Amino acid sequence: MRKRVLSGMRPSGKLHLGHYLGVLVNWKKLQEESDCFFFVADWHALTTEYDHTTVIRESIDDMVIDWLASGIDPQKATIFIQSHVPEHAELHLLLSMITPLPWLERNPTYKEQLREVTTRDLQTYGFLGYPVLQAADILMYDATRVPVGIDQVPHLELTREIARRFNFLYKECLTIPDAPPDRDVEDDGDRQPEDEQELRQRDPPLRHVGRGVGQGEADGHRPGPAAAHRPREPEICNVFSYHKIFSGEETIAKVDTGCRTAGIGCIECKKWMFGGDGKGPRPRQGGTTAHRGKRRSIRDILADGTRRAREVAGAKMAEVRDAVRI
Repeated sequence: MRKRVLSGMRPSGKLHLGHYLGVLVNWKKLQEESDCFFFVADWHALTTEYDHTTVIRESIDDMVIDWLASGIDPQKATIFIQSHVPEHAELHLLLSMITPLPWLERNPTYKEQLREVTTRDLQTYGFLGYPVLQAADILMYDATRVPVGIDQVPHLELTREIARRFNFLYKECLTIPDAPPDRDVEDDGDRQPEDEQELRQRDPPLRHVGRGVGQGEADGHRPGPAAAHRPREPEICNVFSYHKIFSGEETIAKVDTGCRTAGIGCIECKKWMFGGDGKGPRPRQGGTTAHRGKRRSIRDILADGTRRAREVAGAKMAEVRDAVRI
């Protein structure tokens, strides 16, 4: 039997190279070998964007367009919107009744974001209970394989604990997902610009190809003329890893030599990212344009995927209600 895979993405801004390389490339492979459910996590976006909901609605179509342009095939994977499957909310409610509060309060991601996020008031029940909603997403579809970002690994382990507790209290009807192997730990990075033209126009160019990805930045220095005089190791720089995918051999060699000899700085390195001798895939370059203006077809794809997701979710919730005896 093909394994069931569940993965989602929050519609809270434009996608970027980190999403493509860290998530979508993996999704494209998974859809060939597994029964995949990929969803627009709009309820999850509310946990931090609850006072800026316009960006959520505006981002959904563009995000799904980028998925399709990156090779995600609605004939091979079920693509749906989380909030259009109300069974997620029902299962979230039932799971919240049995989840001990200390399990949520000691979640390292929760404590870390409370400390670090200063632009949002995260002292909300929704943010504290985020992992329970995530558990409902996963357990609804009997997913055994769940690709997650590294900061979400504790959430997946919590999902496993919640499933065990439910099965112990009621009935063995929730599938416990596998612990993630290293290949399923994704790195979707920070929000970055969407296309090459925008990347070129940013000041400085390509500064969002990764937060602090230039080693000058990683060392606490702003990239510039002064930083160009410090030899570095390209192997530990995310920009160099992008060059190895998107640039030609000549550019890769120039970057490698320039970085080691302090012949170039971080900004110049980033400028060369799309210098014209690219050898690798150009995510969303032509595909995105092809899908622009076809919003109706995008919504048809989402409607069909949501219908398929609700069929599975409805069957699972019938099992859950019977187990809880309500």
